[in-house]
Amino acid sequence: MLFYRASRPCHHQRRGGTIPNILLTERVHTDAVQLLRAMPGYHVVCGDEIDRPGFEAALAEADAIGVRVHRLGGDVLARAPGLKVVAKHGVGTDNVDHGYCTAHGIVVTNTPDANKVSVAEHAMMLMLALAKNLTGWDSAVRSGAWQKSGLAQPFELAGRTLSLIGFGRSGQELARRARAFDMRIAVWSRSADPQMLVAVEARRCESLDEVLAVGDVVSLHVPRMAGAPPLISARELGAMKRGALLVNCARGGIVDEAALAAALASGHVAGAGIDVFDVEPLPSTSELLALPNVVLSPHIAGVTAESMRRVGLEMAACIISVLEGRIDPAHVVNRDVMARLAM
Repeated sequence: MLFYRASRPCHHQRRGGTIPNILLTERVHTDAVQLLRAMPGYHVVCGDEIDRPGFEAALAEADAIGVRVHRLGGDVLARAPGLKVVAKHGVGTDNVDHGYCTAHGIVVTNTPDANKVSVAEHAMMLMLALAKNLTGWDSAVRSGAWQKSGLAQPFELAGRTLSLIGFGRSGQELARRARAFDMRIAVWSRSADPQMLVAVEARRCESLDEVLAVGDVVSLHVPRMAGAPPLISARELGAMKRGALLVNCARGGIVDEAALAAALASGHVAGAGIDVFDVEPLPSTSELLALPNVVLSPHIAGVTAESMRRVGLEMAACIISVLEGRIDPAHVVNRDVMARLAM
């Protein structure tokens, strides 16, 4: 593995001492905490074990922050003047102010490989649950209506087309699983791996409208762009096949939830499996909650016993590598910071 060695002074030259301080804003796997604490001289503070004043004190002394969903805007990061790295526990880093970090020479890392299998399996589960109307039949059995009429008839995924919007790690993993179910694959992505497209016999679409139009199931695997409008709004939902399914295990805000509720109510979209929402927890007033053709989960697609350990260890490894004076480009989100550190 190649590493970029930063010329910026690391923790050995930090103000007034040599001990690197690490703040973990939320609970992570115990093996990750132990890995950090096993490093000679590292001082690790777990945010879930301290009160607010203790958190602020740890923030002020932090050389590194490991974060899950805690918001790290510029106002928060400014209270950590010695900060060198923000390591995201997960893939999406929209809760971290990239502009502030890059301007101040703070490396932002993520863990792109650690939960890709969990996300893909969750998306596959939602696809199957929708195709087989699992929640409807489960409810019927529990209510004593063994042969309840009026429920949507299950259908097979074999021979149908899975349209992937985005073809990164989780999208590729889902494509492999869908091929095992004899599905066809269509992809819309600005940077799709040509070898992977061949491996899963995928059709590469030239536009968002094209990939929406061919999919019997549409699954989202793209980041949420700060300040951007929803990628999937009423127009895009209208471009989908009538009777298609929509799955989102990517990020809340990518889909216009009100427009999706309307498309589900009209039957144009036959069903949706949603793990992420614009506002979390999902408000009790959400129209999605009242619809029978929706399967919902509370932002847990990437959360399994196995993935939590992998993500935690990968996050800890990112913290260690930066504090020890090296940066693994494969995990750096704000690549521009490397040029700044080399100056």
